[in-house]
Amino acid sequence: MARYSRQLAGAASGLVISLVLTQAASAQQAATGDTSIMLGTVVIEGAEGEGAATDQPAPRAETVLTTRVTRTELENAQIFDADDISRLDPGVDYIGSTGSFTVRGLSESRVLTTIDGIRIPWLDDGARGVTGGSATFDFDTLSALDIVKGGDSSVFGGGALGGVIAVRTLNPEDLLPGDKTFGGLSRATFDSEDESWGVDQALAARLGDTYMLLQGGYRMGHERENQGDVGGYGATRSEPDPLDYDQSNVLVKLRQHYGVDQVFGITGELYDRENDIDARSLATATYKTGSTFANKVEKRQRISSSYELGAGAGAWLDAADLVVYWQRQELSDDSRGVRLAPPFGDYSRLSEIEETTYGLNGSVMKRFDLGGLTHKVSVGGEAFTNRTEQMSSGEDTCPPAPYPPMFFTCNFLHTNQADMPETRGGTFGLFIDDEIAITDRFRLTPGLRFDYYGQNPQETAAYTRNPTVVGLPADSSDDAISPKLRAEFDITENATIYGQWARGFRAPTASELYLSYGGPGTYLRIGNPDLEAETSDGIEVGLRAKHDSFEWSVSTFYNRYENFLDEETVDPATLGLSPGDYPFGITRNFNREDVEIYGLEASAYWQMTEVWHSSASLAAYVGRDINTGVHLNSVPAAKGIFNFGYDNTVWGGDAYLTVAASRDDVENDISKTPDYALLDLTVWWKPTRLEGLKLQAGVYNVFDETYYDTLDLPDTATQPKLFYSEPGRSIRAAMTYQF
Repeated sequence: MARYSRQLAGAASGLVISLVLTQAASAQQAATGDTSIMLGTVVIEGAEGEGAATDQPAPRAETVLTTRVTRTELENAQIFDADDISRLDPGVDYIGSTGSFTVRGLSESRVLTTIDGIRIPWLDDGARGVTGGSATFDFDTLSALDIVKGGDSSVFGGGALGGVIAVRTLNPEDLLPGDKTFGGLSRATFDSEDESWGVDQALAARLGDTYMLLQGGYRMGHERENQGDVGGYGATRSEPDPLDYDQSNVLVKLRQHYGVDQVFGITGELYDRENDIDARSLATATYKTGSTFANKVEKRQRISSSYELGAGAGAWLDAADLVVYWQRQELSDDSRGVRLAPPFGDYSRLSEIEETTYGLNGSVMKRFDLGGLTHKVSVGGEAFTNRTEQMSSGEDTCPPAPYPPMFFTCNFLHTNQADMPETRGGTFGLFIDDEIAITDRFRLTPGLRFDYYGQNPQETAAYTRNPTVVGLPADSSDDAISPKLRAEFDITENATIYGQWARGFRAPTASELYLSYGGPGTYLRIGNPDLEAETSDGIEVGLRAKHDSFEWSVSTFYNRYENFLDEETVDPATLGLSPGDYPFGITRNFNREDVEIYGLEASAYWQMTEVWHSSASLAAYVGRDINTGVHLNSVPAAKGIFNFGYDNTVWGGDAYLTVAASRDDVENDISKTPDYALLDLTVWWKPTRLEGLKLQAGVYNVFDETYYDTLDLPDTATQPKLFYSEPGRSIRAAMTYQF
């Protein structure tokens, strides 16, 4: 009953918010006559009608290699959270088991995620399974999402090996077009996939040239359903473990305009998600049935200030931006149970990892003519310091070490220690990017970035309590140079062919460098302070065309990676140890020589008539270790998304067909998946008598297909395969009200 009481409370909250605001909204609509819920990108107008999107650094504005998803498109596709992002693009996905986005077969710290130009770190404690952080934001707060595919560190710096997911949050100007002085956006959603309810409210106000935004969201739900039908406890369970979650987000913005081309801003943001799990699948013979529970928490807080300059009349720069920020990301996993094997009795473990960052980044852009050529030069950079901390704490009935024979298992249950030292790091980067108009139809864009990075381990009491530690590891530092060259040629006014070569890199993380996890007499898993940065060289060629009612694109790419980070088994003698010290083996991080990923992507959109439209997109990749020929588990199966829809501005609907090929070329059997086809149907309605209101509903996986997300399967299965299957048939509903 408690579960459904909370659901009803969430639904009632959304209804109350909408009803309370209706009267104020109606008055505002009468005053402005503007009730559109179509939120576009706010632009600071320039001298020639051009401009830079707010919260979008000048050199990183939309290019031929960027796919921009507006808030309207996110709403139409009913994108509630990161798990839904694969509906936008067949080459982009989210891996729930690791908490990371994947682009073109790379994920985790190899895909850079930013929010309003600020890096969101992907964290990994290295051994205890606490990973994630890439999606610690609420999709209801977004005004747009940019997807940049392919390794390109010439502008974005470290981490952009697979691509970039750049999200931008709402600004008050998004809700206050024209002379409007007060506005808002209310949203309530339901998803049967996890029996979740969500409410979100944004309020914006303007006083002269001062704009303010307050947005808050709350979502509560349960476990995502799968196609498993075996309940109970332990290794035979195929149903998902029962789960309750609460997610909340608060966003505050204050933005001061000066003239027509300058904006100063201050932003505060809090994100918190907590999962309470009845971990029935973990209830093996080791634990008392019904005693295993877990609590997983993700938190992110930030405070930032920003400056944006558009091209006002007489401005000596065409665009500029600067962001100064503080951000903290925290992940924790608290598990507990009652052990039926030594050490008997109550058992608990709290594993935590946290990263705190202070930083700034910015850029300037200027157009000018030189030597008979037109240049658009962008210069910028970033600098940030980060502190990474990890800790494991817990309780059990293990006696003090060294353990007697009957408590030998305690050697595997080490806790109340840090598995890596507190690490303080820093990164400094500078770049220059010059788009040169050789002719009216041919553009050449060389770019170059320099980065320096370093990690400095610190000795702490928690780290020295780790029995595997033999001393403080050495500092790690290096630098990277990332060049780029892109060529674009306008075949016609509506079609552009392009080609790009770019270098990408990723610096090793603190856990990859300094992890020390294990127990004397058992096993050892360690980092490697001598690791080199991963690098990539990528070539891409493609064609994009846009006509009055039809647009399409096709591209092919080849990426070669060196120093790819992986794990290997090492001889104890190379570390000055004897085989008896860790008889169950020693593994260490190392740099793999050569890995390649290549593929093909295509998309098309056709506005068939004023009311009928259709689209199609396709992505197919191959990834393998060149030296061994082993295919990479991180590369998804070929996938296509097809859409056919109707829109008469009052009501409409869409049918989506998602088709994926089988994946059977990987080595691991659990990672092999059959092909599948999914049909999703959606419908929406904008009542003409209540402007600003939009009602949506959808049925997903209409035919209740059993299928698997190839990227969300574990390397080693502990449960039946159906345990890892995706949800069957589900329904969604949303009510959005803009005033």
